[in-house]
Amino acid sequence: MRMPAAPPVPARPATVPGKRPPAAERVYAHIKKGVLDRHYEGGTLLTEGDLADAVGVSRTPVREALLRLEVEGLIKLYPKKGALVLAVSAQEIADVVETRLLVEEFAVRRAVPAPPALVARLEELLEEQKQRALEGDLAEVAVTDRCFHAEIVRNAGNQILSRLYDQLRDRQLRMGVTIMEAHPDRVAKNITEHAEMLEAIRAGDAEGAAQCVRRHVGRVKVLVRGEDR
Repeated sequence: MRMPAAPPVPARPATVPGKRPPAAERVYAHIKKGVLDRHYEGGTLLTEGDLADAVGVSRTPVREALLRLEVEGLIKLYPKKGALVLAVSAQEIADVVETRLLVEEFAVRRAVPAPPALVARLEELLEEQKQRALEGDLAEVAVTDRCFHAEIVRNAGNQILSRLYDQLRDRQLRMGVTIMEAHPDRVAKNITEHAEMLEAIRAGDAEGAAQCVRRHVGRVKVLVRGEDR
């Protein structure tokens, strides 16, 4: 197991101006960002002392943050040793893809014909994704990629489905960065596939949009197996 160097402390969550977030919240945000953008890769051993030094806090809030992250399934705690960052498993990828397909194919059909506000928002997100790609910021590319899909789900008008989809957020972001690092050409292909999806939505072609979603999301398992096509 590798002992990592500490990543830069991430941007803090929105709080009341002039008031610092609680120490445990700062540690939580620091570790979670490191895991999601793969600075802390699967198999990395995190220690309370190193994390406390990196964020500038005592060990007590570090323990609180680690317990929270273990519940979320991102790490595994080992008493007196530290916390192991869990790798993304093939089963987890398969489960996430299957869930996404169930939700997103249904959602895109419900979202078509799309209101002008949805089309405008998807166009905006697509342009933002292109810009992030030009900057080479894979973590932000993954964020805008995920936002593109989430916007469609929200516009399906089913709040329970939308909340279910939101629970996949962290796993989607982590997988997105993993895949783009392993397959750099997928950044441009993802943008092209999003453009095709947007065109079908704009044209009012619900079935065509669903087929685009099926190809786009289903390709994740293919990429993980090393069979890009």
